[in-house]
Amino acid sequence: MNSSIKGIATVTLALLLNYSANQAFAIPQKINHPVTIAKSQPSKDTLIVPGERVGPITRKTTKQDLVKLFGASHLVDKTISGAEGIGSFAATQLNLNQGRSLLVVWSDNTRTKPLDVRNLGSAWKTREGIGIGTPLSELRKKLGNFKLYGLAWDYGGTILLDSSKLSRYQGKLILRVDTAPNASEKFPNDYQSVSGDGTFSSSNSHWKPLGIRLAEIIVVLNPSE
Repeated sequence: MNSSIKGIATVTLALLLNYSANQAFAIPQKINHPVTIAKSQPSKDTLIVPGERVGPITRKTTKQDLVKLFGASHLVDKTISGAEGIGSFAATQLNLNQGRSLLVVWSDNTRTKPLDVRNLGSAWKTREGIGIGTPLSELRKKLGNFKLYGLAWDYGGTILLDSSKLSRYQGKLILRVDTAPNASEKFPNDYQSVSGDGTFSSSNSHWKPLGIRLAEIIVVLNPSE
């Protein structure tokens, strides 16, 4: 790996180690008794803007804001472990249908500053149309010929955005691909050829039979210092 890519990769890994919208509104009804405005429905905005927002969730969104945006019944607080089991972090799960669920990871237990948003459902997309399930062929159209880490280790399948057309998202967006189910058993030689902690070109022919698709998106809002 050359020194520039290695440096960027270190930033990406550090991020992973440090922490493993238009609202709907009610129209008053034409009735004789006093009108009661209905509570806002969960936002249908599913746009990802790396480093800025995931739908209506921004760098300044708090847990209380999530309650106002989506309703308390859709939220579950939890604690998650960091990458490689290092550290623990307060998090809030947002449960919505139609592929709009996600997990907000907080900077501390006050749940007032989001570090990142992850575990995104398939409805969430960047302006480029990148989302969970995007196949490798489409990723190459949008990112160009990029580099990524080999499979079968803690950061396996992580895309090095600095080597792509979307290098402006470096440090703001983490993308990781994975194989189709049982690909390692069906195509063991191809799987082993692109495994390990080295980097591989997205044009490597061994990726093709493995059914590579985008499996994880982490949108960094407030990088851990």
